[in-house]
Amino acid sequence: MAGAIQLYTDGASTGNPGPGGFGAILVYGKHEKEISAGYRLTTNNRMELTAVIEGLKAIKNPEIPVEIFSDSKYVVDAISKGWVFNWNKTGFKGKKNKDLWIIFLRLYPNYKIKMHWVRGHAGHFQNERCDVLATTAARNPDFVDEGYEKGWGE
Repeated sequence: MAGAIQLYTDGASTGNPGPGGFGAILVYGKHEKEISAGYRLTTNNRMELTAVIEGLKAIKNPEIPVEIFSDSKYVVDAISKGWVFNWNKTGFKGKKNKDLWIIFLRLYPNYKIKMHWVRGHAGHFQNERCDVLATTAARNPDFVDEGYEKGWGE
């Protein structure tokens, strides 16, 4: 998309479940912003999705289209193939991470989103940087993933 915000995301956890973190980079023109956070107990998929959610929350102008780049097939396919919308219709029966998907679905209508899958650990600069942000955050967990610890996640 011409003139779009590029949102690069990655999530990580050690132990799965275990300490985890996410990293995201927002790029728009000459502007770039990095965000990350670590959680004491979570899963990789939760951190992948959290990276997308927190990246979207960091966007100040939702009128600008957003291209999201992720190495998570779970996240990219759920959104681009419309699975999450069907999961929502069935109350997420048998699906994991309902709490995070509901947050995503509340944000989704406010943005013009296009999803892109990138191969992880394949030399894609922003993906590699997001991985460093996520793994560094996982080593310094400051937050509690309440959804996971209350049993709403994986």
